[in-house]
Amino acid sequence: MKKPLLVTLTALLTFACTNVPTDMAAQEKSNVTSYGAPITADGAISTADMVKRMTTVDSLATKVECEIITSCTKKGCWMDVKLPDGSAMKVRFKDYGFFVPKQGLEGRHAVMQGYASKETTDVATLRHYAEDAGKSKEEIEKITEPETSLMFLADGVLITF
Repeated sequence: MKKPLLVTLTALLTFACTNVPTDMAAQEKSNVTSYGAPITADGAISTADMVKRMTTVDSLATKVECEIITSCTKKGCWMDVKLPDGSAMKVRFKDYGFFVPKQGLEGRHAVMQGYASKETTDVATLRHYAEDAGKSKEEIEKITEPETSLMFLADGVLITF
């Protein structure tokens, strides 16, 4: 009587341990941490593809692979990612609903899902971002003009550590 129970339990445990979703298993192996809404890397486009698509539209719902330049050092409430021309795209998080680490993200790979758009950022906000990034008073005072650039509002982010 004990032997059939043991065989059944062994089979169940084997099935349970080997039935991990592929993307989850890959994420665990590569030390991927998820922030915000749960997303997968499936279907992500490059920043170059995103920039190309943005030449014909003002906003775009998409999933993008990118390299992180920096994040907010005060709360982790935004991050900058690298665009193909070397410039930065500001990434904010939907409804201020989640944060990323405040340090150690430089050069890390990320996948983010949300909306890319063209945005003009006023001087006060640019100075605020510079202050959050730990820029010097002199660097902050040099910001005197609004800036139009690409911006991303992320629902969810995956970061590889």
